[in-house]
Amino acid sequence: MNNASSALKVAAGIFLTIALITIVVILFVSAQEATKTAQNNFSDIQTELSQASFTVYDDTTISGSQVTNALRKFQDRDQFGVQVKTGKNSVGEWYGYILNIGSSSSRDYGSVTSKSNADISDTWNEKLDGYVNPSGKFKAQVVKDNSNVVRGLIFTQTTVNR
Repeated sequence: MNNASSALKVAAGIFLTIALITIVVILFVSAQEATKTAQNNFSDIQTELSQASFTVYDDTTISGSQVTNALRKFQDRDQFGVQVKTGKNSVGEWYGYILNIGSSSSRDYGSVTSKSNADISDTWNEKLDGYVNPSGKFKAQVVKDNSNVVRGLIFTQTTVNR
């Protein structure tokens, strides 16, 4: 009788151990799926936050002082260009890097072509064509490459205050 009782205790112990291991494995798998979901959500939030600094410039009208602030803010950013078209310089001047903005359907649209030699201090000198009037109004546009990475900004003066 002792052997039967001991055998039942061992069998119950083995059964409880297997049940416990099964529960731990199930919890681990579900936690793994929750972790993957959380990582994907975090990645989405991170992408939104990295793009958030450019939403203020996405097809909006801003002042000339905001244009010069953007030039200062992004002047040291690698592989990034800012083009400013003023009333005196409708062709525009690139600061930072020069971007390919020919055709938006082009494969190379938004790609960096070369480094610009323009100096942002020219935008503060009223004698130069690149002068940005602080009270002027500029239409802002965000330039993204084919990978949907923001590569630059284009500011086009819409009104000339005299």
